[in-house]
Amino acid sequence: MLDDLRVLRDAVRGYRLAATAAGLDWPDQDESPTGQAPDVVHRIFGVDHIAEQLTWLQSQRWPERRLLPNGGWLMSWPEGPDVLDYLWLAIGTPFPWRQQLPLFHFEYAIFTFVLAGEHEGEIWRYEISPDAWDSVRAATSLATLFDQWTRGIEAGLIVYEGEYNEWLQVEDLGSAQGLDPLAFPVAPVEETLLRARQRECGVNMAIVEDGFPYNEELSDAIDAAKASLGSA
Repeated sequence: MLDDLRVLRDAVRGYRLAATAAGLDWPDQDESPTGQAPDVVHRIFGVDHIAEQLTWLQSQRWPERRLLPNGGWLMSWPEGPDVLDYLWLAIGTPFPWRQQLPLFHFEYAIFTFVLAGEHEGEIWRYEISPDAWDSVRAATSLATLFDQWTRGIEAGLIVYEGEYNEWLQVEDLGSAQGLDPLAFPVAPVEETLLRARQRECGVNMAIVEDGFPYNEELSDAIDAAKASLGSA
């Protein structure tokens, strides 16, 4: 789902305020105007347009530090097709694997922005693990994701770790009343919740249940796409 741009701006602003109140060093800056996605982004992901919501987020001048929960950071526009390597676990998705842009990088997970089709604007997550077939929607939109993180901070489930890391750390989500655990970059995900969400958001469960050959097939498709774009 694509957010109304005003709603997204408010959600990101709310998250920054909550994060700084928790102790994160994130100075206030004037909002930057929305720029344009580089032409190469259209080629890499095989899409003819990039949503304004995504270009607005990428246009904001965030400090170059880990501003997201569990030390995550906003990934910049990709400069070449090697970015497709981040999608090597995107099997069974209800949209073409290539039509999503890696957007948030965490220690144990990659969150992507779906670029086209009826799932455009959704945020999907992939656990960085050699044998975890966990393609699943993390949030229905960017604003929804930032709102979940804000509420997590306000509930004391995300706290500032200043002694060693100087970033926001997700605490035990077991007491996350009213919050969606899948919106938080914590791994592994409780399996019953994960499988239920996968079915709900249209993941091909037959592929997930026998993931290895499909992962090998996807790896070959990534190599072929990179070769066609001139990186191999």
